[in-house]
Amino acid sequence: MDDGTPEELLVAAREGDGAAFGRLVAPFLGELQVHCYRMLGSVHDAEDVVQDTLDRAWRGLERFEYRGSVRPWLYKIATNRSLTLIERRGRRELPVDLSPERAPLAETVWLEPYPDRLMNWTARLTPEEQAVARESVEIAFVAALQHLPASQRAVLLLRDVLGYGAGEAADLLETSVAAVNSSLQRARKVVAGRLPDDAQRQTLASLGEASVRDLAQRYAAAWEAGDVDAVVAMLTADAKFSMPPQTVWYEGHDSIRGFLEEGPMRERWRFLPTRAGGQLAFGTYMWNGDKGVYVPAGLDALMLRDGLVAEVISFLDADFPVYGLPAELAG
Repeated sequence: MDDGTPEELLVAAREGDGAAFGRLVAPFLGELQVHCYRMLGSVHDAEDVVQDTLDRAWRGLERFEYRGSVRPWLYKIATNRSLTLIERRGRRELPVDLSPERAPLAETVWLEPYPDRLMNWTARLTPEEQAVARESVEIAFVAALQHLPASQRAVLLLRDVLGYGAGEAADLLETSVAAVNSSLQRARKVVAGRLPDDAQRQTLASLGEASVRDLAQRYAAAWEAGDVDAVVAMLTADAKFSMPPQTVWYEGHDSIRGFLEEGPMRERWRFLPTRAGGQLAFGTYMWNGDKGVYVPAGLDALMLRDGLVAEVISFLDADFPVYGLPAELAG
């Protein structure tokens, strides 16, 4: 059965047809959640804001002026609800840079990586649009965004990621074109100064699927064998290892080796490969003798460079089912 045109669905929705409303907004739900995630740095907060957006859109249908698509209207609601949440929760303090170079990418200790399995909606985009969408959920980019004032963050996303013109962005944010252009200039400068030279999407593509798979297998095998030398041998000389929400982190072979020998490598591990935030990642499971199973210990996202591991971010509070990972593994 034909679902109807957007105009027909809108008419039906305004008459109280909830199913029609669901079909009207369904094509935009995936991209809306990603947009809210970029704004907030949290998968769970993004889900909440999208639900709030849909509730407000449903209640505001009579006041909505249809101009060919509900997409800009939904983005306007979602962006402003994100801005409201950011203001309500207050500015989250970011640890200061602890090295002459930079602190780890996830220096925003509350940041959550975005599950790649929730990016399937990008299949309908052009290759160029897919590249922008996927690079804009990489941990480095989302972490850099969190250093911007919320309004600048919104402008950068609307203009550079979503492709809205200055006038359209100004309309969505209810501000002036001059303010949008000024914010964009400042935002671009801050973000550019915090990004690595290459996006992980490009790095993984250049390595090739077979090489990435081989690296993942060797990395997991080294951890599961408790082989510190093998793990360290896969790291760049300036590699970093961090564990949000803990603020402590380690840099360089000697520092990481000491950390591994004194802590994690005294345990038994199982690693399951996945993708999160556009990066190679692992669900890490530590043996729990009392339960007789391996239990979640952290979602490790790896940043690769020149075929080696340049950074490991172990998200200790990651919700494994969100990333399609089992809640435990048998011994």
